[in-house]
Amino acid sequence: MAEITLDKLAHSYLPAPKTDADFALKEIDHVWSDGGAYALLGPSGCGKTTLLNIISGLLVPSKGNVLFDGKDVTELQPEDRNIAQVFQFPVIYDTMTVRENLAFPLVNRGVATDEITKRVNDMIGILDLGAKADRKARDLTADEKQKISLGRGLVRYDVNAILFDEPLTVIDPHMKWQLRTKLKELHRQLGHTMIYVTHDQTEALTFADKVVVMFEGEVVQIGTPEELFDEPAHTFVGYFIGSPGMNILPCDVSGGVARVGSQDIPLNKGYSGLTGKIELGIRPEFVSLGAGKNGMPIQVKSVEDIGRFKIVHAQLEGYPVSAMLPEGSSVPADATAYFDTSRINLYRDSHLVRGEAAS
Repeated sequence: MAEITLDKLAHSYLPAPKTDADFALKEIDHVWSDGGAYALLGPSGCGKTTLLNIISGLLVPSKGNVLFDGKDVTELQPEDRNIAQVFQFPVIYDTMTVRENLAFPLVNRGVATDEITKRVNDMIGILDLGAKADRKARDLTADEKQKISLGRGLVRYDVNAILFDEPLTVIDPHMKWQLRTKLKELHRQLGHTMIYVTHDQTEALTFADKVVVMFEGEVVQIGTPEELFDEPAHTFVGYFIGSPGMNILPCDVSGGVARVGSQDIPLNKGYSGLTGKIELGIRPEFVSLGAGKNGMPIQVKSVEDIGRFKIVHAQLEGYPVSAMLPEGSSVPADATAYFDTSRINLYRDSHLVRGEAAS
């Protein structure tokens, strides 16, 4: 287990980068706690695999350093960092049995035979592979092979960190839920530092203590699932986290009032001197609908009934806005929208602005 320090880290695949746009990974300066569970979350091409490869030693960064427990490992090869890696597709030996595959990394490290037997049997039970423990890996399904790959990473107790690069891609949806739960349990039991790369917000939010959200090569927020939901630090986080994502509406702000088109929306904080691109963010969960003259008139475009609630897609002053209504709620013919002002966030040039408390 290790504390991982990313010291002014940045990387470009170009030989002579000149501007921020030339960097696949823009500068990150952060310490990840020993024993923490982290997820790198973002769309394809955002830089998360580049960052993982730098931590693992597959890439040497253009700038900055990687430290494990204060030791600079920037130039060390992966095998010298004492890490375990689980990739998107299974990395196993088809000619070996399940049991032999799981034992292989321990045999290589000279672990005592009795200890190998115990750990391998424990992992076979965890992965529910008891009935196939002595079968050749080539005879197994793709998801069973990936379970072996996961087990090979988790069977080692002495690693500095375990790195997962979209490990559940080939796993069926029900098995994904089971394995995410198992990974969380194992993290609590073993206390390994775990870093999990995914583009799936459900995987990230259910696995990680802290989620590292990346966008266009930049780390835009590191926070708990609750922090990402309640106070997205960037409009991309608000949009990417949640289903549906946060409503983002262009506005003008004067003091404690935001103006969207012709609608004035009171704020529970004061904002002064805002310049640049100003936007209001509010999650669909905090938009309610009514009828009458007191709310903001909207035009309902569609309604999705997904059982536990309804998602209403509408337009406010020509801008798209969504609301989530409880099961059984009706949508008024002449609907108006109400925003929970305590749940409104304001953004300047896509970044969260924290206002002053109302006097």
